[in-house]
Amino acid sequence: MKQVLIEIIPFSVSSQQLHEGAKAPSGNPLVEGILATAEVKNGNGRYYPKELWEREIEKYMDCIKENRATGELDHPDSSIISLKNVSHIIREIRWDGDKVMGKIEILPTVSGNILKALIDNNVRVGVSSRGMGSLKPLGEGTMEVQDDFELLCFDFVSTPSNPGSYMYPVKEGLNEGLKYQHHQYSKVNTLLSEILCANGTCPII
Repeated sequence: MKQVLIEIIPFSVSSQQLHEGAKAPSGNPLVEGILATAEVKNGNGRYYPKELWEREIEKYMDCIKENRATGELDHPDSSIISLKNVSHIIREIRWDGDKVMGKIEILPTVSGNILKALIDNNVRVGVSSRGMGSLKPLGEGTMEVQDDFELLCFDFVSTPSNPGSYMYPVKEGLNEGLKYQHHQYSKVNTLLSEILCANGTCPII
């Protein structure tokens, strides 16, 4: 039976890359990174044959050409892309060995501005593929994604495939590190409040 399949990997974007890197013709920032990996057991215990990803990436090229390869900031367990939550659009996609690489334009939408603010403040994000497909057990906790798999989109999310795997440097001792972390997240909260309240109404969060 087909189900929603969500796979998440860390996506490394620096604030410097965001501001000093390439720009789209629209002037919006472009970021680049790994979107998916074939031929390995991922953090969810799933295995994607490369020919399956190759087929779906080839089909996804049409979405890119037609300017509709959008994705959300956080995603539901749904096969529908919610336009009100769109934060970015895939502009280019290519293979690098068994890795699917993508060039992504961050859009000036509400969700896109939140994503940009998070990256500006060095908050780690993950990129997640969302698709529909069925699974077949291979043994030893591995499930193979079957030929009925259909790629829907790539989203940005907060949770990595391996929870707790992110490491942060401690600055000048424990107290100094905690002070830095507190200041960092306070600034993020302020920016999010400014973005969410821009229309004159502030949601309760």
